[in-house]
Amino acid sequence: MSRLPEIGPTSEPQPDPVSGARPGRGMRRRPLGASLVVGGVLVALVVLMALVSYVWTPWDPTFVNAADRLQGFSSRHWLGTDKFGRDVFSQILMGARTTLFVGVVAVGVSAIIGVPLGIVAAMASRWTGEALMRGNDLLLAFPALLLAIMFSAIYGGSTLVAMVAIGIATVPSFVRLVRSGSLQVMRSEYVLAARAAGRRPFAIGLKHVLPNVGPLIIVQASVAFAIAVLAEAALSFLGLGTPAPTPSWGRMLQESQELLFIAPRLCIIPGIAIAIAVLGFNLLGDGLRDYLDTRLDDRR
Repeated sequence: MSRLPEIGPTSEPQPDPVSGARPGRGMRRRPLGASLVVGGVLVALVVLMALVSYVWTPWDPTFVNAADRLQGFSSRHWLGTDKFGRDVFSQILMGARTTLFVGVVAVGVSAIIGVPLGIVAAMASRWTGEALMRGNDLLLAFPALLLAIMFSAIYGGSTLVAMVAIGIATVPSFVRLVRSGSLQVMRSEYVLAARAAGRRPFAIGLKHVLPNVGPLIIVQASVAFAIAVLAEAALSFLGLGTPAPTPSWGRMLQESQELLFIAPRLCIIPGIAIAIAVLGFNLLGDGLRDYLDTRLDDRR
């Protein structure tokens, strides 16, 4: 008879008291979820269009040619032309660059402001944390699009104003999420051990709290990017975003609304581009949340 393996008194490996990581957990590979794969493909498509626009476009997207206005699909103009004779495919490529640029800067602004505030609100005294969160709630009461419209109405419609307004509008979501994650980290054994060892709060926040809330920040950045894409398109549609002649998907919708029943493709094409970008970043955020959530390993 085969000998059964001996079962010792050891239990599941405990987390490291300094890093909080469980032995062997970092080596476990998880399958990629459908949301992560589909979202990654859609986002990669948008990024590819933006990169291609730096080196090649079939036509100058700002070139006006009245003789070619409202042409349909052809080998000369793959997606046709608009009411000014501009090539629609070239505008879509350049619009992807504008959309990603606005999204990157807006998410960067919100993360740079919101992440430190969230960590401070979790690590500070009770009254300081409550004061920060109540101020955060006041900003959260303003819808992102409404705040962006207010900034654009005061300072004028421009790409810079749109980026800053969208970034400030999404700060509260970063603050609340990072604070919630930081509070959980602050109750962990390795943080308590670091505090007992005399580590300063700044060092604890930088070396222990921030790395552990990093996955939350990545997921929130992906979701905030989708919000920024939609907000930029809405502002450009209202004439408060990216000014002409810089191509923008939202302004393409605004310029084509009077031709909805004459040339519906002029509305459908930029609408599909916006939908792909927003859906891609939303699916990517959901997929990253499931992939980076270590609690899923504990449930299996």
